[in-house]
Amino acid sequence: MELKQAQREQVKLRIGLSGASGFGKTFSALLLAYGITGDYSRIAIIDTENQSASLYSHLGAYNTLSIEAPYSPEKYIKAIEVCEKAQMEVVIIDSITHEWSGAGGCLDIQEKLGGRWQDWASVTPRHQAFVDKILQAKCHVITTTRRKTDYSMDKDGSGKTKVIKHGTKEITRDGFEYELTVNFELINDHHLVNASKDRTGLFVNKPEFVINASTGKKLMNWCNNGKDLDQARAEISSCETIEGLKHIYSKYPNYQSTIKADIMNRKALIESADYNIVPNSEIIEEQKTIENGTTASTK
Repeated sequence: MELKQAQREQVKLRIGLSGASGFGKTFSALLLAYGITGDYSRIAIIDTENQSASLYSHLGAYNTLSIEAPYSPEKYIKAIEVCEKAQMEVVIIDSITHEWSGAGGCLDIQEKLGGRWQDWASVTPRHQAFVDKILQAKCHVITTTRRKTDYSMDKDGSGKTKVIKHGTKEITRDGFEYELTVNFELINDHHLVNASKDRTGLFVNKPEFVINASTGKKLMNWCNNGKDLDQARAEISSCETIEGLKHIYSKYPNYQSTIKADIMNRKALIESADYNIVPNSEIIEEQKTIENGTTASTK
């Protein structure tokens, strides 16, 4: 047992995206994930939506892992573990709704046990194990959740009446959003979101907006107490010792996969003989002699 000072750099983000079908949950999740990592190859999508995650492959070389019914909690847990083993930096679970209401999900399991209230004693621990896996994962996790759809008749800017689709209640077990760092609700098919839950304070009482990569960067900046990726790279470029590079690498745990190439390039430069030689007056004179077409020996 050891008492340690709290450090936000140790935090892994748990982000929720919920909305009605067609509101852009998967696309928004990918942009958010890219903002967090800066590298699509470090992103994995656990896809329960009939391989719809591959529709956005033009964005970058992210990874997909498709799962099909039965959508048991244990199948989701196994999928997350596969992504962890592959050292993914961000895992998108698209969507968690199937774990609750899909074929073989918790509601289906409870119904097949008899549909009695006491049958939840067998189902709830399995669902909680799934939630705990999300919360304890070694990577950042973004979950998408379907919302029940409702419709209304509204007038657009030109005064014409049109049918508007709305998302209402999230289709997962009540209370899930309270486990999250931030929960974004997509409110229409223009991809506008607001934050229904926000532990960061970055989005509280702010107007609706469209998620993009900068949203993910803003969240990572919060994780790192304001120390962002540009600052990490600036420190690397000015570092002159191997020990200094090791310190920078450990200082930014959430950016380690992103800055690894910068660290290795700088390490190679530091280790090169040319970098460690400080030109003195004699070397400068020799260089001038060579430039003038003679050699140092004939000087």
